[in-house]
Amino acid sequence: MFKSLIVSALLIFFIGITTAEAQLVDQSERAQQVQLNTITTAVPFLMIAPDSRSGAMGDAGVALSPDVNAVHWNGSKLAFAEEDLELSFSYSPWLRALVNDMSLGYLSGYKKLNKTQAIGGSLRYFTLGRISFTDEFGQPIRDFRPAEFSVDMAFAQKLSEKFSGGISARFVNSNLTGGTNILGAESRPGRSFAVDVNGFYTNNDLKMGDIPTTLNIGFNISNIGAKMRYTNTDQRDFIPTNLRVGSSLVLSLDDYNDLGFTVDFNKLLVPTPPIYDNDGNILAGRDPNVGVATGIAQSFTDAPGEYNPETQQISAGSVFREELREVNIGGGFEYWYDKQFAFRTGYFYEHFTKGFRQFITLGAGIRYQILTIDMSYLISTTQQNPLANTLRFSLRLSLGDKKKGSSDETPE
Repeated sequence: MFKSLIVSALLIFFIGITTAEAQLVDQSERAQQVQLNTITTAVPFLMIAPDSRSGAMGDAGVALSPDVNAVHWNGSKLAFAEEDLELSFSYSPWLRALVNDMSLGYLSGYKKLNKTQAIGGSLRYFTLGRISFTDEFGQPIRDFRPAEFSVDMAFAQKLSEKFSGGISARFVNSNLTGGTNILGAESRPGRSFAVDVNGFYTNNDLKMGDIPTTLNIGFNISNIGAKMRYTNTDQRDFIPTNLRVGSSLVLSLDDYNDLGFTVDFNKLLVPTPPIYDNDGNILAGRDPNVGVATGIAQSFTDAPGEYNPETQQISAGSVFREELREVNIGGGFEYWYDKQFAFRTGYFYEHFTKGFRQFITLGAGIRYQILTIDMSYLISTTQQNPLANTLRFSLRLSLGDKKKGSSDETPE
């Protein structure tokens, strides 16, 4: 039975990938014919998947079984974590197709306070490598290594036997210029404070046929916080407030084989750039110069759609289509043998008008007593993707006693 399920999962995945690749040429051609309208924010490093487990499953993690990296994905999962104490370190060389000295490091940990509560924390450090600043005449000013970091604290509380809620606080520091004078304006590090609000539902009393099954559902509204600025001017940029919802299904095929599937849906809760005329007047869409709360609310309805300058009208249905295009999808599956050896794969999809990140992910993991080592690899399905060949490495330490009854016995 379990061999048939594994083979079926692989076939479904690779058929989907083949279909997606067949559409890429057509998408690339269409991308040259339509208006690209990518949403940009300050500190996008907050949205990078930091760990190898989720990185190998299409950057999906909001509803995976709880582990120490839940601090990033969905802090409320920590209330259902099995281990009393867990630590993790992840490292990823970043954009190696462009530069050779950019990287992301992530340190996280959590502690169970009791059977219903847990606290967690993390430190994310992103270095952009060495950059040479020049003046308007091209003369060197200085060399500098821009870097960004965030510090998180999370709290999770069980609200029932199957549901938990959580909240996280985050301090963000982004030093991109080192105080260098930019076009006559004195620059400074950008700083912001943000919170996450999340929830997690788990039910391990289900069965699919005769197979014990665990269903998880999660959501996380992350980076709800103040805009960020890098100069003394009034120009401020949104940080990447994001809504993530997802689900996972874990099948315990027998005492040695477990198979899990997961999928995440993401939408940035910041304004979409409108379409302007030559005088700076808005032709389609809504004014993006609003406060954080207003920006979150209008992010569901502010897409400009397809504007026809000849008729000065928006194509029917194009606003709703563009809103749907702003939803990114990531998912994959995970196979564990004897809760010691794991194989993972997944796929991430972003519409070609919204950034065109589309890639396959692969990964593996090995667990020995208290130590777990995970690795993931990214294979781009689009041409000249700077994310191509991205590697992630994670090392986890499970310390202390297991909290019996705190979670299902499915693998992490």
